Amino acid sequence: QVEVDETLIGGKNKPGKRGRGAEGKVLVVGAIERAPDGRRGFGRARLAIIANAKAGAIQDFVTENIAPGSVVISDAFSSYSNALADPEYEHNPINVKRSGLKAHQLLPGVHRLFSLAKRWLEGTHQGRVESDHLQSYLDEFIFRFNRRTARKRGLLFLRLLERAVEADPIRYVDIVANPQKTDRQIAPPGRRQWPHTLAGTPLDRPWRNATR
Repeated sequence: QVEVDETLIGGKNKPGKRGRGAEGKVLVVGAIERAPDGRRGFGRARLAIIANAKAGAIQDFVTENIAPGSVVISDAFSSYSNALADPEYEHNPINVKRSGLKAHQLLPGVHRLFSLAKRWLEGTHQGRVESDHLQSYLDEFIFRFNRRTARKRGLLFLRLLERAVEADPIRYVDIVANPQKTDRQIAPPGRRQWPHTLAGTPLDRPWRNATR
């Protein structure tokens, strides 16, 4: 079983439209495995930025990240019904409004995933994450999250090196939002000055010389 839902990340809280159509925010869809046989806990997860909450965008995420034959649990938003019309997936929609419960109570796993990701962005990166690079930060978070119970910490570093070796090299100019080079000249450092003495400034504190 896999829980799926969306959340909004970033932007400033301003008056206006709320929910999936809010302006100035990035729409992120997430999925997380439920533990089988009624056991507590959750398994692997995925997070991805999507352009909108239409069925096509959600379907692309589902087919890329969720194995056929899975039971997909979501809210009753119409885009999920259309995106999961494929008979390879068993869709279990939950009407949050009719249930009388909150979304995080009905889909606890994916909402906990959203909460942890946002807390990580606010804590580790102090919220200074641009939308152009948000997907890379989410990928890092998921890499850590999916290996949170690993007993061999050295294996985590080995897997990271393996991914780095397999990937093509990327220049900094290829990942920055504004790759244009600047003509600003950087002045060379001036001549280094050495202090005349290492002794501190004498302090006029006569009580230090008083005999006790």
